[in-house]
Amino acid sequence: MKDYVAFDLETTGLSPDSDQIIEIGAVKIRDGKISGKYNCIIHPEIEVSDFIINLTGISRDMLRKGIPLKEGVEEFLEFSGDLPVLGHNVMFDYKFMKMAAASFKYPFEKTGVDTLKVARKLLTGLENKKLETLCAHYHYVNQAAHRAYDDALATAVVFEQMKKEFPTEEEIFQPQQLQFKVKKERPATPKQKKYLENLMKYHAIGECLDIDQMTQREASKKIDHIILNYGVMKK
Repeated sequence: MKDYVAFDLETTGLSPDSDQIIEIGAVKIRDGKISGKYNCIIHPEIEVSDFIINLTGISRDMLRKGIPLKEGVEEFLEFSGDLPVLGHNVMFDYKFMKMAAASFKYPFEKTGVDTLKVARKLLTGLENKKLETLCAHYHYVNQAAHRAYDDALATAVVFEQMKKEFPTEEEIFQPQQLQFKVKKERPATPKQKKYLENLMKYHAIGECLDIDQMTQREASKKIDHIILNYGVMKK
């Protein structure tokens, strides 16, 4: 695989169903060289824990100034085009991105390579196969671990180094179809609809929403967004 997009996401947690993307980072590689870069902070609709803030170094002020998820997804899809993807534990990021894309009616079907799986097969002597361990093995300094672009770049560097170290293992470096099926969205429950209506009335939010057409996830995200920005209803 000579041409690809290495990408990484920072998220509010581990579940694609309930957590959200807060940063997208990607680097485009053509014939082993960088030909493009993409990075953005996403404004989340749910509270971000202190653990994630401390882990990533993405401040709440940076998150407040972030772009909407739809804009970030659209820009990333345009950036990645029809190229295969590369990631360290790539299915984690692929699931989040595919679900985010699907929420805006965009397809995201990709072939790709997982550097974690490659390292497990080829670098058996290492104590673990974490990205930081692979970087140390190849004497590469990741300038900002747990930031999306820097981790994406580090993943590309590690991948290129593994290809050089194991030139006869061509098959393992070839992209395979990534398999993940997004569950069909269920309509918002009557309880969600009623609570959202009451919440909007309580805070005098004049936004025009077609609540009856919302999915459970959309309604839940909107409720979380209102509570985060306006607070709960007081009795």
